[in-house]
Amino acid sequence: MKIAREVSTRSTCLRRQTGAVLVLEKRILTTGYNGVPAGLKHCSEVGCLRDKFSVASGERHELCRGLHAEQNALIQAAIYGVSVKGATLYSTHFPCSLCAKMLINSFVKRIVYEDDYPDELSRSLLSEANVRWERI
Repeated sequence: MKIAREVSTRSTCLRRQTGAVLVLEKRILTTGYNGVPAGLKHCSEVGCLRDKFSVASGERHELCRGLHAEQNALIQAAIYGVSVKGATLYSTHFPCSLCAKMLINSFVKRIVYEDDYPDELSRSLLSEANVRWERI
């Protein structure tokens, strides 16, 4: 979890800094933090869409220029050809429903997180898929 917290310091998000680490058999596979796609202007330069439209946490995920830390960790695995099947995700925050669906389809089996996130659909999907989670 200490590594996930450190990774979160790279975040360019103005609202929430999140870090994620995918681990399998005690080995780090990939890391990710939340922020805009490579090559695009950071929200600090162009402003936060979610603030502009007064979007609450856990709602309207599409109204954001950035990717979530979990998404970036999965994308890094895809870019470098690293299987995350059976992995554990260590994250500074509980994943949203979009990330939960991606983690389920990536066969991530366990999530360890520090801070909560207001998304009941995420919990429902993860439970149905038998993905375990624990808050530390």
